[in-house]
Amino acid sequence: MKAKATIRLGFPSEKQRKTVSSALLPELNKPVGSKARAELEEDGVFLILKVEAENTVALRSTLNAYLRWINSVRNVMKVLEQV
Repeated sequence: MKAKATIRLGFPSEKQRKTVSSALLPELNKPVGSKARAELEEDGVFLILKVEAENTVALRSTLNAYLRWINSVRNVMKVLEQV
């Protein structure tokens, strides 16, 4: 059974979207596991995360990993803006 998900994330600016996208490139080039694959698309201030997995367990795991990484990058950007 194949499982798929598409998540569209909005950012305040293209610069922030590009920063998050660049930070995730190493993870996209070397996938988390062999049971799922992810890809990113950029659309203005939106980042579109597409994940396809062999099953729902692998899908959930991969989505959680990418969403945590995205959240971490956004948190770092917030801290840097305050400096």
